[in-house]
Amino acid sequence: MSIGGPVVTAVDANELLQFRVTSAPFAASGQLDAFIEVWGRKMMRFAIEPLAGQPLQIDAMLRSLPDFAMASGLRSPMRVHRHAELIDNDDLHLVVIAQGTGELRQQGRVATIRAGEAVLTDNGTPAIFVMPTRCHTITYRFSRDLLRHRVSHVDDLVARPIDRDHQVLRLLTGYAGILNDQSALATAELRRAVSDHMHDLAALLFGARTGPSLAEGLRAARLKAMKDEIFRRLVDSSLSVGDVARSQQISERYIRQLFAGDGTTFTDFVRDARLARAHRILTDLTAPHRPINAIAYECGFNDLSYFNRAFRQRYDMTPSEARGAAKHTGSSF
Repeated sequence: MSIGGPVVTAVDANELLQFRVTSAPFAASGQLDAFIEVWGRKMMRFAIEPLAGQPLQIDAMLRSLPDFAMASGLRSPMRVHRHAELIDNDDLHLVVIAQGTGELRQQGRVATIRAGEAVLTDNGTPAIFVMPTRCHTITYRFSRDLLRHRVSHVDDLVARPIDRDHQVLRLLTGYAGILNDQSALATAELRRAVSDHMHDLAALLFGARTGPSLAEGLRAARLKAMKDEIFRRLVDSSLSVGDVARSQQISERYIRQLFAGDGTTFTDFVRDARLARAHRILTDLTAPHRPINAIAYECGFNDLSYFNRAFRQRYDMTPSEARGAAKHTGSSF
């Protein structure tokens, strides 16, 4: 769908909705006032005022699941004002300032948010959010109804900065990356589970005690955080469960439990991730031709014979055969 031009492009309107919002076409046609009116006041329900004499610039990606949404992107200096007459719901927004600074004025409080920090805002009461410089923000929208039975007194946290080093904030922002994984959102059940997990994490961030009712979201976020770290460190041939435990500040026993619940082990997951990376490199026809032993070492294998044996067991062909098959078919597989 579009708003006066190619501003919003829907990718999937069946429960999982993804679209890009950009003010660029309106700026090019001299219609920024129309963008502010349609996107700002009518759709997002807030008034937008550009600051510092700079023309408005917004370029963001929005992703929506049942009862949960996330918006991430760049914004020029601006003041966003939610007037009383624009309020139409009481959902809660968690705003993370990835780059830049912001100031929230709500419920008689003033909060300054620096890069990496976050702040909770209430859609149900008037508020002013000021971004004096160009910012990259990530906003998570939560259903108050779903949070109500998970945590009490959430309004006490409105307009109070959340430290960038808060462990649950790191888990929440890391787990939200799953919205980029189409396989993890392939069914309505999976999309609902991700939404529920995000609300579990929000409740923990907002002060709820860890318990059985919130354990599923915490487990899912922990597991994703570990997998993400493993992917980042695959080249390290000495990577161990102890290394990840220290980095994630959890026990080795808990790591083993999480992987067991996922139907695998730490060792098997690391090996399979390394093999998958090697396979992608070997079958990538756009990449420069490189020796197989160099690819193996780059993927964290310091024993070439073990790499060859494991690769054959996993793909039923040798690395050389995989490369040759890709060249023969003329495409990666």
